[in-house]
Amino acid sequence: MSKNNNVSVIGLGYVGLPLALLAAEKGYSVTGIDTNKQRVSAINAGKDPIGDSYVANKIKENPFTATTNYESIAGSKVVLICVPTPVKDVYKPDLSYLKSAVESVAEKMTKDTLIVVESTINPGVCDEVVVPLLESKSDLKINKDFFLSHCPERINPGDPKWSVDNIPRVVGASSHDGLMKAVDFYESIIEAPVKPMSSLKEAEAVKIVENSFRDINIAFVNELAMSFTKLGIDVKNVIDGAATKPFAFMPHYPSIGVGGHCIPVDPYYLIEYARGHGFDHEFLSLARSINSKMPDFTIDRLTEALSEVGLSLKGAKIAVLGLSYKANVADDRESPSYKLIKILGSKDVKVATYDPYFPESSTTPNLQEAIKDVDAIVLATNHDQFKNLPNEKTNAKVFIDGKNAFEKEDFSKRDIVYRGIGRGYL
Repeated sequence: MSKNNNVSVIGLGYVGLPLALLAAEKGYSVTGIDTNKQRVSAINAGKDPIGDSYVANKIKENPFTATTNYESIAGSKVVLICVPTPVKDVYKPDLSYLKSAVESVAEKMTKDTLIVVESTINPGVCDEVVVPLLESKSDLKINKDFFLSHCPERINPGDPKWSVDNIPRVVGASSHDGLMKAVDFYESIIEAPVKPMSSLKEAEAVKIVENSFRDINIAFVNELAMSFTKLGIDVKNVIDGAATKPFAFMPHYPSIGVGGHCIPVDPYYLIEYARGHGFDHEFLSLARSINSKMPDFTIDRLTEALSEVGLSLKGAKIAVLGLSYKANVADDRESPSYKLIKILGSKDVKVATYDPYFPESSTTPNLQEAIKDVDAIVLATNHDQFKNLPNEKTNAKVFIDGKNAFEKEDFSKRDIVYRGIGRGYL
């Protein structure tokens, strides 16, 4: 595919923005489209609007035009759709952002356009939702006038090793010609293998399987954590021991819960889609149930530790450190911290919060203020800024390590009761 072709990227978040920068770096003329006017302004000013190290390093070197309108679609031979597909409160996929983007693309696209959906979707969405919308809104026909591909996004914010330019990708398409166009495009921008899939449905299923696999394995170790707490076994040491086996074992670790837009969300796509076709995914549903209980388990640990020092949870003042779902990223989507905070609030607990990546959502301006006058500290996110916690000045009598980031010995010189997640001896 010629690098002279124009590319439009719809959705300039954690997926679309790095992808737009990469395409621009590889010589494509890129236009990014997003409904967030502040984000568009920041991008056009060469500023990183999402707090991502990859974006911060690339955005000044590889500028592209960002806009809120879809006019560029008419001149683009490749259109990448990277809008969010969240799950509603009843755990049903919300495709409203995708449908809106697809309709806007259909109204502007011309013949021979390759449309690639990178948004996470359950099997069947391209064939059953995207194609009908594209055809009805454009009067163009799939595989005759335009091509549709699905390349499920793969991004790991904050990862210094794996980024959008070196992670292998898979693509499926509505026809062989469309598949070759999609493969050619991705091979022209990434330094990694591109695997063609046999159908759109196969490509759609890949992302769901990847993240369901992780969710199931995390549920396994979270259940071990709850069990080992009663059995007097340190689950972290056990997992580290099992990880010495050089084959057939992949370490996962317990924590206060599972966050992010992928792992706690994607299994529901398959659960709901399969249910609509007469199959009940009991295993996936059980994993979701176990992982969703971890904030409650964390509060149980907190209650026990407070009791040990003669305090009650009710009326206590607790500092919750970290609102991001993972360390060192400004992303709080589906963060278990919020569930933890909500439960604490329902128990008449005074909650102080602090996250350096979300100052506007924190109740305190800095770490020292957050932990100064509290009964207990709960580490919900292991940001680098929190690495010196054992030495910080605080009146706290209890420290709940929701990420098992420290050891009991780190607090041995302090009059602080330490509790980890699944560390039975503590």
